Amino acid sequence: MKNVRKTYPGNVTVIEDLNLEIKDKEFVVLVGPSGCGKSTTLRMIAGLESVSDGDLMIGDRKVNNVPPKDRDIAMVFQTYALYPHMNVYKNMAFGLLQRKEDPKVIDEKVRNAAKILDLEPYLERKPKALSGGQRQRVALGRAMVREPAIFLLDEPLSNLDAKLRTEMRSQIGKLHKDLQTTFVYVTHDQTEAMTMADRICVMKGGVIQQYDTPDNLYNYPANMFVASFIGSPEMNMFPAKVVSKGGKYYVALDDLEIEIPEGIIRSDKIANYVGKEVVFGIRPEDMHPEELVKETYPDAIMKVKAELVENMGSEQNIYFNHDSAKANNSMSICRTNDRDHIEIGDVVELGLDKHRMHLFDKDTEEAILL
Repeated sequence: MKNVRKTYPGNVTVIEDLNLEIKDKEFVVLVGPSGCGKSTTLRMIAGLESVSDGDLMIGDRKVNNVPPKDRDIAMVFQTYALYPHMNVYKNMAFGLLQRKEDPKVIDEKVRNAAKILDLEPYLERKPKALSGGQRQRVALGRAMVREPAIFLLDEPLSNLDAKLRTEMRSQIGKLHKDLQTTFVYVTHDQTEAMTMADRICVMKGGVIQQYDTPDNLYNYPANMFVASFIGSPEMNMFPAKVVSKGGKYYVALDDLEIEIPEGIIRSDKIANYVGKEVVFGIRPEDMHPEELVKETYPDAIMKVKAELVENMGSEQNIYFNHDSAKANNSMSICRTNDRDHIEIGDVVELGLDKHRMHLFDKDTEEAILL
């Protein structure tokens, strides 16, 4: 997609100057909050929405005005979109029947897809006799038998319960590896994005915030939006100030003065922020009550009072207020393992992993250490 723009009547622009390249056989996930433009982007690729401006290329072919049926794509919808009066076999075969393919070829393709998706026992059933997960597998099978160049999936798991979503995530990931075909997947669920994608495109307000691997999005977020959106619970943010002493840089956070390790400074931008207010970010899992961490980072120990404790089985989420974050009017979170047995009201010393800290520009919200 080169400089792609999507404007609706009334001069309402949903996508502004979108540039996105998806490689052959790649699994790319478009993720972001409701209304960010991810489904509109997918529908433009499918041909269900027109491109207002810019170029949409599939391979070497510009497809702006090519009908959906001629784009060699298959789309799987959130609502399954199965024909209720047809059994599973006929639902899966429908697209091939419309193309008047050889009945023997159709039968081979349908049964092969049914075997891969574990649908063989259900081929004679109607959709109403299937579970949500089975219906979604039928929708995937209907797309599979067409052997498209690109699979487009629009929030296909959002109607399923948590257990089924986890099962279907692994099935779709396996399907991608087996078929060796390009997948473009839309979701608002960052867990789906992180576990399935080769690369993730994080969107907000019709603009790409960051397009990168799951690891890089998590470890090197480009701005505060990506830092907060990727990761659960989201990253803690505290107002702070950058200080320079003896050729070293420090983050001043209330009564703490944390030295910034040289290894995490990946640009010279930090020098421009000396004496200025910034936003200090650290993930809940990088705040540790263990003594070893506190001994490793003696200048980065934050003393907090547990206001709320969520016992998650193998871990605890500890909610606390911190003086520097009171302006945000929200509690911060530390995630720790259940062996710590922290109770509400306990005063806890948390060692902050300095090598996992993040700094952001207070005004632009862009990362400083990148």
